Amino acid sequence: MSLRTDAPAPESSRVRRFGRSQRRVHRATAALMGVCVLSAACLYLPQLAELVGRRELVVRVHEWSGLALPLPVLAGLASRHLRADLGLLNRFGPHDRTWLRAALRRDKRPSARPAGKFNAGQKVYAAWIAGATLVMLGTGLLMWFTHLTPIRWRTSATFVHDWLALTIGIVLAGHIGMALADPESRRGLRTGTVSREWAEREHSLWRR
Repeated sequence: MSLRTDAPAPESSRVRRFGRSQRRVHRATAALMGVCVLSAACLYLPQLAELVGRRELVVRVHEWSGLALPLPVLAGLASRHLRADLGLLNRFGPHDRTWLRAALRRDKRPSARPAGKFNAGQKVYAAWIAGATLVMLGTGLLMWFTHLTPIRWRTSATFVHDWLALTIGIVLAGHIGMALADPESRRGLRTGTVSREWAEREHSLWRR
């Protein structure tokens, strides 16, 4: 009987997936998103609000972390490697439709899920979270600068901001859950390299 291990493959059998710039942008964005979500939870859940207290400080932390959320990506645009990855995330091909159909059928065979450097699920998630972040930023500004907009706008912005925040929390939980289920994917974001076996199984078109 052989025991399964999550130990990384030898360096000679690993391939470069992400450079330093991509990893830093991901970490900074994840940290800011985490602060936004936690501070929002402290503002909306009475149990956390009572535990943390200092509501005014939590509000300021939430506002400024939300404003700073796009900055890591904007700064990372100076890296040609990040720009190349964003181009790949923004490109949807026939193999991505095949991947999505297999995912809907719960077909987990690697041959049924062809993928380039990013699979279709990652592309959909990236597009959705980017759009949601911009909407949250816009509605948050309407709620912050109350004297600049009519009350009808502020009421609508509050409604959209609150419900979209709940949706983002659910989607992020799913994203984190899938990451926890794939140690090699997490290792790629942490160290920049992945095993050749994983790359050929999960991202066969990228390896070719």
